[in-house]
Amino acid sequence: MKNPAESVFPQPLVDAFRADPRTPAFEYRSRPVTRGEVLTQVRACVVGLRAAGLGPGGGVAVTTAVTPQGFAVQIAAHLLGCRVTGLRPGLTPAQLDHVLGTGIDAVIADASTGTPELRAAAAGRPVLDVDRDLVAERATATAGAASADDEGDEGDEGALTARGRPDDIGLITLTSGSTGRPKGCAQTYRALTEHWSWQPARWSETAARLADGYRRYLVFGTLTSAVMLEHLALCLLSGGTAVIPEPPLEFPEIWQRYRITACLCTVPRLYQILDTLREHDIDTSSMRALLVAGSPLPPHRLAEAVDRLGPAVHQGYGQTETGMLTLLTPEDLAKGADQVLDAVGRPMPGVDISVRDPHGRPVPAGARGEIWVRSGGAMSGYWQDEAETRDVLRDGWIRTRDLGTLADDGFLRLLGRARDVIFVNAVLHYAGAIESALATHPDVDQVYVVGAPDEHTGEAAHAFIVPAAGRTPGEDALRAVVRRELGEAAVPATVTLLTEVPVAPSGKPDKRALLALLDPGPAGTPG
Repeated sequence: MKNPAESVFPQPLVDAFRADPRTPAFEYRSRPVTRGEVLTQVRACVVGLRAAGLGPGGGVAVTTAVTPQGFAVQIAAHLLGCRVTGLRPGLTPAQLDHVLGTGIDAVIADASTGTPELRAAAAGRPVLDVDRDLVAERATATAGAASADDEGDEGDEGALTARGRPDDIGLITLTSGSTGRPKGCAQTYRALTEHWSWQPARWSETAARLADGYRRYLVFGTLTSAVMLEHLALCLLSGGTAVIPEPPLEFPEIWQRYRITACLCTVPRLYQILDTLREHDIDTSSMRALLVAGSPLPPHRLAEAVDRLGPAVHQGYGQTETGMLTLLTPEDLAKGADQVLDAVGRPMPGVDISVRDPHGRPVPAGARGEIWVRSGGAMSGYWQDEAETRDVLRDGWIRTRDLGTLADDGFLRLLGRARDVIFVNAVLHYAGAIESALATHPDVDQVYVVGAPDEHTGEAAHAFIVPAAGRTPGEDALRAVVRRELGEAAVPATVTLLTEVPVAPSGKPDKRALLALLDPGPAGTPG
């Protein structure tokens, strides 16, 4: 067997499961599913996928519920060296047609996802049911082999040996598709092998300390989420159990009910959790690693999270294209909370970050610019989209299109999206900067700024505010904050108070939905 540090993805996971077959990998709706049982399912899926003609370089689209067998079939497809595209929930028929038309040879679904719409979009491609066609039909025949030590058993068609070719695309993860068609972030097997979370022999002290908290990791939403799988690796490779609870999921009650120790959390969900904890006494003491990510978190909310949830709180920053890039740890917060509450942490080991000007030149430490990154586990490009790939990939670096600063102490701070801009009288203003200014007002809990056409200024900024509990911020005072920080042209044309902010399927605030709330004026401009 190869040294684990040299094992091709996903061999480290298979080897870890072989070494500890009796420990639960999953707790599925309160029933433990051991690592040995998962390997039995993986082996059955390998046999079934091979029988369907799939192997290295074959294109497989996977859409299943969050189940152990849904995870097993993805691992099986990777063992065979297939190119796996995860079909995230919520794709429109047009988006589904587009994705399935990009080199997909077969679709894998289950009873909950194998809808008539999916089969119609498959357009003659085989649609395999993971339970009926793969696991159930073949698991009995292969169960005996899975319990044996099959190291070097190359002749067995179900042998659990990774066959991914390093330069082949191994995984395509779809972006949110907020601009229309979702882009496919393509990672090679080499990149998956080098990814920070999938090689425990290479874990840094930071990664190992984080993994220690993943004894009972809450898995929900979708297995096609890059970040969910990234952190599922931390759990399973460190001997933890991935908990898939009975629906519905109610946060934070679910933590208490299942004694959850690790969980991923979007910023809107964190707001809901903190609001609940203000009103109800819920035991969150089991939590060891709560990773908040997905959108900017104002310092006052991070401080409240740390105050209520203690040293479990981490803040991360990353993208589908790159995986997690930075981590703000409880140790960082303990050493200097006042100085780092506005940061998203330091670069993860193996990640290089450079802040650059519009011409791609590095700026001095602490200066504003676009964040460029590189890491061994990042994507190699957008699948079948050369123009977009050329725009984002530059000499091994990825342009994140996020704005930020990188201080001498290594802490990264975000300032908004490079493309989230508003041109007022032909002068560029960043929505993120306006949001940051408004967030300093004590009556503001959440703030989001969008741009919309304006017949007088070309475009204008519009602010949407969720007030702090028991507060009603005055519009004049809010505008004065922006005027003082950024000048008159950046002052929002309208300020709308909301009780809550609409959330997109990705779990992030939905700025398109906010834009739709604006009332059109008589000339078609916001009133």
